Amino acid sequence: MDAEPTDDVSVSTFTAAGCTLVAETRGSGETVFLLVHGIGMGRTVFADAAGLLRRHGRVIAIDLPGYGEAPEPARTPAIERLADLVAAFIVERVPGRVVLVGHSMGTQVAIEVAARHPGTVSRLVLAAPTVDARARRALPQMWRLLRDLTDEHPKVILAGAREYLRAGPWLRRKFRAMLAHAPEDSLDRVRVPVLVLRGEEDPVSPRGWCRFIAESLPDGRLEEIPDRGHETMIRDAAPAVARILLFAS
Repeated sequence: MDAEPTDDVSVSTFTAAGCTLVAETRGSGETVFLLVHGIGMGRTVFADAAGLLRRHGRVIAIDLPGYGEAPEPARTPAIERLADLVAAFIVERVPGRVVLVGHSMGTQVAIEVAARHPGTVSRLVLAAPTVDARARRALPQMWRLLRDLTDEHPKVILAGAREYLRAGPWLRRKFRAMLAHAPEDSLDRVRVPVLVLRGEEDPVSPRGWCRFIAESLPDGRLEEIPDRGHETMIRDAAPAVARILLFAS
């Protein structure tokens, strides 16, 4: 639980039930933007988004267990277990009004936090939600990810490659855990306002799937960002952040 401040940035760890996450905190304010990354990624990919959000509140970007600088757990956690860890972290360490922002696989974790632990968050943002029920198999998902990467900026490709390498040889097991989770089963238990964000050119999170997610929520809305793909929270996050701030206000 050691904190390492750098200017106004601090890095700490949190452990519960044998799993550890790493949290990087910057900024201040009553509103807390808690950022949860996708498969194979880590907190560093949110640098652009965090830099913009910190002007409007406290920003916490996390490394889930086995990603970024967080140690690999003895067993690969299911999405529900990751959500329990994040919820425990919020309860113990995050006072204030929490806007939970998930990207890609992080949206699955965010949905389960709100569904399994009512009262822990005030609002949800689901950016590029996964996994489309019509393609919940390894090969279709890999093909969609490759299609998205062919049009991505080198910044995104380099960041993604670095984080995928850091995710280690257990990435296949993590991928299976992601595919085994059915987010649609929990949507009706999410009792906070939800913003579903989709890059207009995202092949991984199709429009039909994102619309289904938004319409299945008790209080959900869908917004699309022009000229963006799956990594809309990573490459030039300004359009996504503008929509998040309007929603959070």
